[in-house]
Amino acid sequence: MEKTTMYQIEYEKPKVTLLQESGLGVAEIAARTCYDSFENSENACVKRAMEHLDTDAINSIDDSNLLANLAWVHHHHSIIEHATLSYLVQGTSRGVLQEHARHRLQAISVRSTRYTMSSVINAFVASLESENGFAFFLEKVLGLHLFVVTDKTYLAIEIKAIYDKLMFQYQRDADFLKNAVAKSSLPFIEECKGDSQTLYNALQMGKKKRNVGDGFKHIVSDNWKVDMVVTFNIRSLKNYFDLRDSGAAWFQIQWLAQKMKEVTPVKYLKLIDKEYKNS
Repeated sequence: MEKTTMYQIEYEKPKVTLLQESGLGVAEIAARTCYDSFENSENACVKRAMEHLDTDAINSIDDSNLLANLAWVHHHHSIIEHATLSYLVQGTSRGVLQEHARHRLQAISVRSTRYTMSSVINAFVASLESENGFAFFLEKVLGLHLFVVTDKTYLAIEIKAIYDKLMFQYQRDADFLKNAVAKSSLPFIEECKGDSQTLYNALQMGKKKRNVGDGFKHIVSDNWKVDMVVTFNIRSLKNYFDLRDSGAAWFQIQWLAQKMKEVTPVKYLKLIDKEYKNS
């Protein structure tokens, strides 16, 4: 992951991979259907589409004069909703996720917190067997690379807050361990009494508590790292880039928008971004 410094704090930038693209052909077919103008297309596969539909050829179209004309002259953008792109985003933050979710016309699947935080819970349970529980917990959680901020001084403050919230629950919930650890791993707690490292290793090697429930979700902050898959039609992607690849946007979502744009094929950017209009 690329690292940068902002406001004297080190951050890790997200990684973005383009998973799939639908191509421009479907959008041109949609536009030609509206105007019944297939014979005017510069793309032979579109011109013949109503007599012989070659979907492979249609999906490989790189340019469409009609789509460019509709997008930039007539500002008729509903047609380009038929073209879609899917991205794998790795290592953005829950804070960005809050902003990202405001773009309603997208499909989004996000790494679940409650199904994927067993290592943090295991570190806390094991820390209960240590003379310096927080020091043990801090070392283990730092090693999991769970945060977008990478500055260790800052993270010590944040991880201490997580530790304190878990301790708050532990001291007040008689069923904390049953809720936190898989049933098959509970015997390790007695077997490794007084040995936090051995207990942590055993819990990590044992069956994961996949669903720790909603009771633990509040321990994480907006700095918590998430992965997600997002799919935009390119009309919505235009709106996303216009708003988020902008100096007015929060810097972390600017980074994500910029990374997404870097992996977006130029044939789509030509329809939605003025910088690429004549490229």
